[in-house]
Amino acid sequence: MPAWRIVVGSDDAGFDYKEVIKKDLEASDLVASVADVGVDADSHTNYPTIARAAAEMVARGEADRAILVCGTGLGVAIGANKVKGIRAVTAHDSFSVERSVLSNNAQVLCMGQRVIGIEQARRNVREWLTYVFDETSASNHKVREICSYEGL
Repeated sequence: MPAWRIVVGSDDAGFDYKEVIKKDLEASDLVASVADVGVDADSHTNYPTIARAAAEMVARGEADRAILVCGTGLGVAIGANKVKGIRAVTAHDSFSVERSVLSNNAQVLCMGQRVIGIEQARRNVREWLTYVFDETSASNHKVREICSYEGL
């Protein structure tokens, strides 16, 4: 199991969950490092700015994966998906979290603080860290097709 380099980010609507999740990540044996692209307690940065910053770190290879939180998880997913090479998903349940990696090789997990409880969000992250995409799986050709849309 790899020790992940994780980047976290949120807008002010996801700040509380981001802070809890960040502490969990910092305490996890599955995590080598955690970078935080914002926001802090006093910031009001728009979610697309935060999502792009995190996704660009993953795209450049400075982080392996990202976790983004906003009110719904939808806006940060849309923003992150604008970065070439990024596959971001909004997932609020265990099965979707599992399939996001095993079927779609998503590098960015997005959640909504106004949508799910904190314990479910924490569980989603714990489970997400244990999944690794299998390039020999039946899903690989579908992921390659998605990548081809961007010329990757």
